[in-house]
Amino acid sequence: MRLPRNRSLIIAVIAVFLVILTGIWFSTPAAGAQDKGSKPPQAAKLPRLVDVGADKCIPCIMMAPILEELKKEYAGILDVEFVDVWKNPKAGQKYGIRGIPTQIFYDASGKELDRHMGYISKEQILQSFKKLGIELKNPEQKKKR
Repeated sequence: MRLPRNRSLIIAVIAVFLVILTGIWFSTPAAGAQDKGSKPPQAAKLPRLVDVGADKCIPCIMMAPILEELKKEYAGILDVEFVDVWKNPKAGQKYGIRGIPTQIFYDASGKELDRHMGYISKEQILQSFKKLGIELKNPEQKKKR
């Protein structure tokens, strides 16, 4: 059986179809995706910051030392988690991510309070929690007084 003469047209149509499917897959939140005000899969006992990004995206790379600093300085006060959606694409669906990096702010009961997309400084993160009614006390500052 021979393929039709317009084989390249068939291949182009298939390629376009696959691109469209991929776009729909990444842009459609999965069933149970996190909406503002919903609870994450595992409710935390501490306020939580989830940074959804990738280890090779430039703003995400810039965020890495900030996240590590927050993890160390606010250990036992704030849970900080990084989710790499390039290594784990289903996580992007689970959190309903539209762009990276995205920071998701949760209260201690696990309720999503806010989202920010793009680079955000440590000071802006702490200020965001404060605006959301969560005052994060740095244990290092207490020791210095």
